Amino acid sequence: MTAPQPPSSTLPAAAAAAIPDTAAVPRAPRPLLGFFIDLLIGVGVLLLVSTGAMLVWGMARGVALAMQARRAGSELSADQVAALMGQPGALAQMVVALVSTGSAALLLYFWRRRAGAEERRRSHAAALRPSTWGRVLLVACAVFAFSSAVSFLAEQAGIKPVPSNLALMEEAVSRWPWFLIAFAVVIAPAYEELLFRRVLFGRLLAAGRPWLGMALSSLAFALLHEVPGISGNGPLAILQLWLVYAAMGAAFAWLYWRTGTLWAAVAAHALNNAIALAALYFFGIP
Repeated sequence: MTAPQPPSSTLPAAAAAAIPDTAAVPRAPRPLLGFFIDLLIGVGVLLLVSTGAMLVWGMARGVALAMQARRAGSELSADQVAALMGQPGALAQMVVALVSTGSAALLLYFWRRRAGAEERRRSHAAALRPSTWGRVLLVACAVFAFSSAVSFLAEQAGIKPVPSNLALMEEAVSRWPWFLIAFAVVIAPAYEELLFRRVLFGRLLAAGRPWLGMALSSLAFALLHEVPGISGNGPLAILQLWLVYAAMGAAFAWLYWRTGTLWAAVAAHALNNAIALAALYFFGIP
């Protein structure tokens, strides 16, 4: 999976060879408008599917509580069921995230940005180059080092944000470790790279505007990972998290652009998440 990019003397030879010649690829009209249409569709689908999934969970939970009370010889009112329902656990939240974000990514890919046979062939060729995987390792380590350095410097200034998914990760580590590994290291990197890099960044990359695409897709990546008001972080803590997520998104977009294959960005994202999970498990570092 790779997006077309005009040839440039600044591109490495391997990357240029992996990217289709735009002379043979018609450019999409008004790519910036297309980017924001894709973004709005993605956010709308994500919210719609996640809301629907939470309603399904609430109904199933309510029925389970009512049946449990009935077996104990009592009846629960609707208010009592609501009071006992609580919040979805880590497993339910991960499944909701998987279904909602995965739905948005797959819908946009197949509807708006599907790869052709030639694009897939070039992506496969790029994935076979050893230099691609050297860059994967470099970018994954650089992203983790940058986020760690930013966190250290912010902590010296008295800023210690709590990522909105930290409580979920801690519960999942203790109760659902193997599902968490599959979710964070295999599934989430695949659908997030498909959505943010292949669809959003890829639209502007194909139009010959990679730096604008990198900036806008990274901003969207940061905003959707840390929504103000969810975690209770203050403005400076939110800015720190946005900086880390935006830098991560930009690094993965650059890797996709320079290697010519989305698999490189997926692998770097997966490796970064694996390092973060290991740090959380062994040292309790978010």
